[in-house]
This record gives sequence, C-alpha cells and structure tokens, in this order.
Amino acid sequence: MDRRDFLKKGSLAAVAAGVSASTVANAASVIKWKMVTTWPKNFPGLGTGANNLAKLITEMSGGRLQVKVYGAKELVPAFEVFDAVSRGTAEMGHASAYYWKGKVPEAQFFSTMPFGMTANEMNGWIYYGDGQKLWDESYKPFGVIGRPAGNTGVQMGGWFNKEINSLADMKGLKMRIPGLGGEVLKRLGGTPVNLPGGELFTALTSGTIDATEWVGPYNDLAFGLYKAAKYYYYPGFHEPGTILEALINRKAFEALPKDLQAIVENACRVVNMDMLAEYSARNPGALEQLVNKHHVQLRAYPDDVLAQLRKVSADVAADLAAQNPAAKKIHASYMAFLEASRKYSRISDLAYLTARDGG
Repeated sequence: MDRRDFLKKGSLAAVAAGVSASTVANAASVIKWKMVTTWPKNFPGLGTGANNLAKLITEMSGGRLQVKVYGAKELVPAFEVFDAVSRGTAEMGHASAYYWKGKVPEAQFFSTMPFGMTANEMNGWIYYGDGQKLWDESYKPFGVIGRPAGNTGVQMGGWFNKEINSLADMKGLKMRIPGLGGEVLKRLGGTPVNLPGGELFTALTSGTIDATEWVGPYNDLAFGLYKAAKYYYYPGFHEPGTILEALINRKAFEALPKDLQAIVENACRVVNMDMLAEYSARNPGALEQLVNKHHVQLRAYPDDVLAQLRKVSADVAADLAAQNPAAKKIHASYMAFLEASRKYSRISDLAYLTARDGG
C-alpha cells in the first residue's frame, strides 16, 4: 500500500470514528526530532536552556516540529553528542564546541578563547562578522550545522583547595578545565582533565582532580562545589564569553520546509540571548549566597599571574592557528574582530563602568 492510499484510507476510517480528515493529515505531517546534550537533564541554565530551545521550536511550529530533549547519558554519553548528531542518531545537540577539539581543533574558536571576546563581542562576530560563515565551513565535512544557542558570559576562574599566589602554584595541579584554557594550564606544568559537569563534585571530593572550573555562581551553587573546595577565584580568563551551541544534522535541517528552517534558526537566536540574560540575573544573588551563607573565600588572581596567563594564552591560540589552514583563517578573523572591539570598548563599556563605579 503506497503512502497516498494509506492516508486516504486512514482519513476515511477516522471520519467514520468521528475524527476529521484534517486532523489525521496534520498528525501524519508531524516531524519528531531528538536533541542530545552534554548537560545533566534539567540542570539550571545549561540543561534548561536546551529545554527552552526544544520548547520554542515545538511551540513556534505549532507542533509540526516536535523536539524531545535527552540529558547526558540518557541516549548517548556527554562527549559523544557531536558524533550522534553527525551520524543522525539525533537530529540536534546542545553543547559547546571546545568539547570536539580532538575532532575539529579549530572549532574551539567558536566556543571561547582565553582573554578573548566577551559574549556581546562573540555575537557580533558570529552574526555580523565572518564567524558564522567560517563555522559553517568548519562543520560542513561532518554533516553538522552549528548555531549559537546560549552564552554564560564571563565565567569564574575556578575552585581550589589552595591559594594561587604565583605560577608555581599551577604546577602539578590536576584541574578540570576544557578547551584552550586546558592547554594553557598544561604549558604551566598542570594537568588539564576534561570531565562532564555531572562528574565534577565527585571528582573533586575524591581527589581525582585538585581543582575545577565550571561556569559561575549560579551553576556552581547548584552543583554544591562550595562543599568540595575552599577558594573561589576570578576572573575566568579562560572563558570570557562561552557560546553554547545548537548542533543540527545538516540533512535533517535541509529536509525541513523553509518556514520550519526559519523557526529553528530564530529559536536558536532567542535562546542565545535569553540564556545570557538569565546568567546576568542569577549570578549576583548566587555569589552573595556563596560568600555570605556558605563562607566561600573569594580570591582574585594576582596581577602578575594574570599577565603570564595572558602571554601563554596568546601563544596557545597562535599555535592552534598554525595547525591547519582553516584554523589560521578563523584565528585571523577572530583576532581582527577582537582588536576592533577592544579599541571601542575602551571608550564605551570599560570607560562607562569605570566612571559608574568611581574608578
């Protein structure tokens, strides 16, 4: 029985049962997608951001495109999200591009770079610079499309059980820190460890790692990291504006009608802006709880340590750019946009914040 005969007979049977033929036709045209994530299911900010994206797509499409979210390990392990979307095991994923550095080294630039661009600057580069075009070129061989779908803003430096007074304190340190930030730690004599968020508390309390960075007060409070480490450092030099990406299987996306493609694209934009707003709203109150209720010791990295971290970070990014032509091209575009942004921010954001706060 071909599809036309099936729908016709199904419609007649439904009408006989008191159900309209249009209802049956609409049900037959529903597209169902799976979204796999690197985050624990329903985790505040990150996991709920994935949920919001799925909900927006489903509601904006009037139920024509329904997206079901699977947290880390529910369908695939956290760090197999990219492969799952590339293979078509899931049509969508929610993650961050630095997790795929072993497969697509240059993709790290589409996540974050130590001492790099802030969230607003990254959005400018992606949406109105060359960022999105270069991102598409990078992922095309894998049959995957990447889109910004969240940003955590400037993160915190991390949780430590000892004070960081000099670069010597970084040597021998086993720290959960992904992406280019991890390579910076490695060059300073530490050992970067890449763990999904759901394993951090246990790893820190068991001594598997000596320190960890995660996101910021909102998420760190939710994970209870203050119970496992004493010192909370800032600023998050390694992640100044981390993009969370929506991964989309290219064939699945291109098979959609144009209006549904537009819905997916714009839902990603909405979630991208919404997540940054949520972190801006939640982080201040969470930090107050950590310091005043849980007596966390807030520490700033010493200026001389930051100066050395800045130098090593520049070397790490330059070395990544030298790995292949794609990385070189992306790095050149990134740095050109960053330099223009830096010049403007000195007389805009930085100048205003300095004036507002009295120096």
